[in-house]
Amino acid sequence: MKKRKKTKYVLEGRYVAKVDGELLEDDTGWARYLSVEDAYKLDDVRAALRQGDIDLAAKYGRIYELRPVAYQ
Repeated sequence: MKKRKKTKYVLEGRYVAKVDGELLEDDTGWARYLSVEDAYKLDDVRAALRQGDIDLAAKYGRIYELRPVAYQ
C-alpha cells in the first residue's frame, strides 16, 4: 500500500480550510482513497466551520476567510 500526501480544501460559508491528509493506494489498481481518520477530520472541520468555531477548525489546518471583491 502506498501513501501520498494530499491537501484538501473544505469550503463552508465564507471560510475555507486547507487540511493536509494522505491518499492511500492499494495494489489492486482501484482509485485512491482517504483513510477513515482523514475523512473524519474533514467532517470535523466542516462541522466546526458551519458552527462558526474557527478555533476548533484551526486545529486541523489553516483557515482562510473569503471576502467579496468589488470591481467596476
